[in-house]
Amino acid sequence: MYDDEELSEIREAKASWEAETLDPTLDRHGERSDRFATVSNREVDRLYTPDDVADIDYDEDLGFPGEPPYTRGVYPTMYRGRTWTMRQFAGFGTAEETNERFHYLIDEGQTGLSTAFDMPSLMGIDSDDKMSLGEVGKEGVAVDTLRDMEVLFDGIDLAEVSTSFTINPSAPVIYAMYVALADQRGVPREKLRGTLQNDMLKEFIAQKEWVIPPAPSLDIVTDTIEFAVAETPKFKPISVSGYHIREAGSTAVQELAFTLADGFAYVEACLDRGLDVDEFAPQLSFFFNSHNSLFEEVAKFRAARRIYATVMEEWYGAEADASKQLKFHTQTAGQSLTAQQPLNNVARVTIQALAGVLGGTQSLHTNSFDEALALPSEQAVRVALRTQQIIAEESGAADIVDPLGGSFAVESLTDETEADAMAYIEEIREMGDGSVRDGVLHGIEQGYFHREIQESAYEYQERVDEGDETVVGVNAYEIDEDTRPDLLKIDETTRERQLDRLESVKSERDDDLVERALDDLRDAVDAGENVMPSIVAAVKAYATMGEIMSVFEAEYGTYRERIGVA
Repeated sequence: MYDDEELSEIREAKASWEAETLDPTLDRHGERSDRFATVSNREVDRLYTPDDVADIDYDEDLGFPGEPPYTRGVYPTMYRGRTWTMRQFAGFGTAEETNERFHYLIDEGQTGLSTAFDMPSLMGIDSDDKMSLGEVGKEGVAVDTLRDMEVLFDGIDLAEVSTSFTINPSAPVIYAMYVALADQRGVPREKLRGTLQNDMLKEFIAQKEWVIPPAPSLDIVTDTIEFAVAETPKFKPISVSGYHIREAGSTAVQELAFTLADGFAYVEACLDRGLDVDEFAPQLSFFFNSHNSLFEEVAKFRAARRIYATVMEEWYGAEADASKQLKFHTQTAGQSLTAQQPLNNVARVTIQALAGVLGGTQSLHTNSFDEALALPSEQAVRVALRTQQIIAEESGAADIVDPLGGSFAVESLTDETEADAMAYIEEIREMGDGSVRDGVLHGIEQGYFHREIQESAYEYQERVDEGDETVVGVNAYEIDEDTRPDLLKIDETTRERQLDRLESVKSERDDDLVERALDDLRDAVDAGENVMPSIVAAVKAYATMGEIMSVFEAEYGTYRERIGVA
């Protein structure tokens, strides 16, 4: 963007500034630190100039919003057309309680629903399983059968609402329940909108909620994508998630690289299935973390779009624009929230949310200030939602497309992030002898991802412990006063009420119909067929989450057994 003569003049001017203006100031006052770095420990320069972005080709590297390589955004008008979807995560107790929270959020101006499930539901077991004791409804809503889904969305128009489901091992069952509920209500499947997290590779890398081993898990994820392409074209059957990779302690670059590698693994699995890239790729979505270092996060989001557009075209032959547009949800960093002085979290979340907006996210969840202590209270949820609304309506951040584009610092950080992330992706591809999918599976089996994340997490905590990384209220600016907020507590009768409904369903359903549906599912698994139609049929017969998931455990064994975990 600058010719050699101009760059030479800028370099000379900078050298003169350093000698005549900067150095005398440093001699008198110095700086706050000998080294400045992001949360990921990426060192940042004092000053950026055109010389730092001398290699950028505007057309090839930046372009315009809505055009390749989408660095500046996937839509021409971005938030000037409409703001991002404000999708606050919600779920606790029974379906009735979460339904009430859903209606509350809609009344308060939320534009999309996002569902949190309890641990038994996440792990594909029923509320009456002995392993569920003490966990029913505690960290999300309990869903055992289609009956729970009916209650969960009572009074909510499935044809109008966009719903996200944060669930992984048992995601196909939840997806089947949503489809079955739509069928029950006469809502055409093609009108369903929303997102299923359904990212099993991330589970083996970071979050560790898994049931069956990686390879068959990948096959079932591919089944859901294939089914969605044919049946629910507006519903995204997977949200490839870097969020939990970052929460486990990765750097921003690792989050980006491992997430995109997982995404490319799913692309290769679908291609091997015989699907056309331009049919399924538009239904893929992504999910990123937004942490405290604002410029690093903005650079990460911009680099993500550029890498994805390039790789989808050059490696996988994508031709349609929608196949090359990386669209993503963002959640503010739960790991950054502190139990100490919890109101400080409002400021943290605001900065993180702003980074997501400046980085061009399509939807956003802002964490509540009390989440380091318990499930969020209504007051905290309202403040979190209002944070997004203030950014959208008052700050002006939504009025300019890619407002930080052209910043020497942001463009330089975007280039660095892209280069470092691609180095990781190429390494993973090499581990798979040219296949990203095989490289990811190999990396999981060999503990590659665990080691990389563990080293980064340890290094970060060491910096906090030594005071090199400031965490306000934790290792700096501490106070003695009790600032704990009022906390949401789950009713102790939750489990009993959930078990009553489950028992009622089992007593009322046609057991012969349930068994035939489960037999059909077993046959589909044995034959290597797409399992989604059989899961939908089983759900409609009111088979339970645990009964359906046990079919897969019987066929593939559990990953716990495979790695020797009791």
